[in-house]
Amino acid sequence: MTKASQPNSQPRLLLLIPHLGGGGAEQVTALLARGLSAVKYDLHLALITQTIDSPELVSARLPPWVTVHPLGARRVRSAALPLLRLLRKLRPQLIVSNMFHLNFLVLLLRPFFGFPVKIAIRQNGTASSALARLPRYNQLFYRLLYRRADCVVCQSAAMARDLRDSFRVPENRLRVLPNPVDFDALHSVKPAPVNDWPDSGPRLLAVGRLSFEKGFDLLLHSLVLVRQQFPSASLVVLGSGPEEPTLKTLCCTLSLERAVHFLGHAIEPAAWFHAATLFVLSSRHEGLPNALLEAAAAGLPIVSTPASDGLVELVRQEPGVWVASAPTSEALADTLTTALTTLENGQRFQHAFVTPFQLKPALAVWEELIDRFLADSPDAGGRVRTDPVGVV
Repeated sequence: MTKASQPNSQPRLLLLIPHLGGGGAEQVTALLARGLSAVKYDLHLALITQTIDSPELVSARLPPWVTVHPLGARRVRSAALPLLRLLRKLRPQLIVSNMFHLNFLVLLLRPFFGFPVKIAIRQNGTASSALARLPRYNQLFYRLLYRRADCVVCQSAAMARDLRDSFRVPENRLRVLPNPVDFDALHSVKPAPVNDWPDSGPRLLAVGRLSFEKGFDLLLHSLVLVRQQFPSASLVVLGSGPEEPTLKTLCCTLSLERAVHFLGHAIEPAAWFHAATLFVLSSRHEGLPNALLEAAAAGLPIVSTPASDGLVELVRQEPGVWVASAPTSEALADTLTTALTTLENGQRFQHAFVTPFQLKPALAVWEELIDRFLADSPDAGGRVRTDPVGVV
């Protein structure tokens, strides 16, 4: 008998994510699955596009009290029927969805569930930027569906304000919660060998999906300018994605083949923190990436573009953080040069702004929100009441 079929007095909580082994949203979901109370909740994790023998799932080190449901769909949009069958089988009291397009699917299916359930969706990027990349009819659907969520979790107050204005989500359904970051796990990672870096330094580290919005092309162009003053400056990029061939071609065009290493997806990016001079975020637009939070937790100096209002608000005037004036290669190069000229060799910082993201306090805030939702009961019409959760 599986855990899902056993009688259980605990409220059932279902976490949803397309897959494990990816970026920040996947990391947050894995930390929630590992860290939320097994005493308080009957925890389930649905993985939309993974199979039971997926290497990412095997290496995820999920605890035995989390029941995992790999649905094995080819993509999120083709998972409607398998997901609906799972939901009707589990009948969870609360669903927490953790990705933009998966949020859309869950809210679209809600009228077909056949049972009352509360839905909290986590917005992992700036809503207005995400909408701008969609066809006009999709923008309308997202705006309509997001208003049907019982709670929209944002990573910053600026992101919540943007959601309020872009999606017209009522403020009493918006909540700002910190992404949990496992500081202890970061500090226990074995460092990568220094000789794996392309050059003697200074050494720049960038982590993220190789896609247009992440701005790695801007970073490559800025590196050309930085190397005019720091000829041995090198860059390691951890991540994979659709822009990888284009970026590698650009490296050759800019004569950076010897200065840049693309190392693909890294299970433990923290292995590269020890020898890095600084962490660089080159995104054109971004929410509040876990890679930056992890680098800050490790004490790395940080150079960033002004990728979002929330990010700028978080790190404004913080020691050891330099924010470019614009998301351009020239502005990024100027900021990198300023930081590298200022930094001492191997310098590290106690980044106070990352303290609320530590695993224990972050999980406690998440559990407070979950408990509040589970304490409410559905009304006679099957809809869910929720107390105001606030935004700012």
